[in-house]
Amino acid sequence: MKTSTIALIALVILGTIALTQAAFTVDQTEKAIVIQLGRPVGEKSLGPGLHFKLPVIQNVVYFDARILDFDAKPEEITTTDKKYMNVDSYTKWRIVDPLTFYTKVRTIQGAQARLDDIVRSQLRVAVGRYTLIEVVSHKRQEIMDAVTTRSRELLQPYGIDVLDVRIKRTDLPPENARAIFGRMKAERERQAKQYRSEGREVSARIIAEADKERSIILADAEKQSEIVRGDGDAQATKIYADALKQSPEFYEFIRSLEAYRKSFKDNSRFIMTPKSPFLQHLQ
Repeated sequence: MKTSTIALIALVILGTIALTQAAFTVDQTEKAIVIQLGRPVGEKSLGPGLHFKLPVIQNVVYFDARILDFDAKPEEITTTDKKYMNVDSYTKWRIVDPLTFYTKVRTIQGAQARLDDIVRSQLRVAVGRYTLIEVVSHKRQEIMDAVTTRSRELLQPYGIDVLDVRIKRTDLPPENARAIFGRMKAERERQAKQYRSEGREVSARIIAEADKERSIILADAEKQSEIVRGDGDAQATKIYADALKQSPEFYEFIRSLEAYRKSFKDNSRFIMTPKSPFLQHLQ
C-alpha cells in the first residue's frame, strides 16, 4: 500500500474521531452551554439540535428545560396572633437562563438551596401578616400568590423562573393542637350545657302549660258535672214530688217497706209498742 493511501486513511480516521468529539446534540427537553477551561463560551445557551465544540478543551453542560418540582421540608411559622403552625409547601420552577444559572448556582442542588432559603423566608413574611384562622380559611390563596410573585423577583437574577408556590398542608404543633382541642372541647361542653338548660326551660314551660290546661279542663268538667248532677237531683226531686202528690199513701207505704228492710236485718232487735207508728203497716 502506498504511503499516500495510508496517510489518507489515517487522516480520515483522525477526522472522524475529531468530528465525533466535536459534534453533540441537545434534546428537546434540555438546554446546554459550552464550557472552556471552566468558563462558559458564548453569550447564549444552546437549544435543541446538532451543535459543535472544540474537542478536548471544551465540554458541554446540559440543563433540564422542563418544569421542575422542589418539595420543601415543613417549617414552623408564627402567625400575627402569636400562634405556631407547621407549613408544608412545594415550588414549581424552571431554568430560563442556563448561562446565569451556571454562573450563580452551578447545579440543581445549588438552585434548590437558594429556592429553599428564599421561599421559606417569603412564607414566613407572608404568613406572619395574618392570624391563624385567616391562614387556614380564606387567606391561603392570597399568601401563595404573594410568595410566588416575590420569590420570582428574587430568583430571576439566578436564571430561575418561579412558576408557582403552593401550600400543601398546614398543621398545628402537637402542644398547640392539644391546647386548641381542649378549648374546642370546653366550648362544645359549654354549648351542650346551654342547650340542655334551654331544653329544660322549654320542658318546664310546656309542662306548666299542660298542667294549666289540665286544671282548666278538670275545673270545667267538675263544673259541668255539678250542673248535670244538680239538674238530675232537681229532676229526681220533681219526680218524687209529683209521685207523692199523685198517691201519698202509696209513697208512704214504699218508704216504710224500705225502712223495714234496712232495720230488720242481721237479727236486729227493737223494743216497740204495738201501737208504734213505725209498725202501722204490719198490723
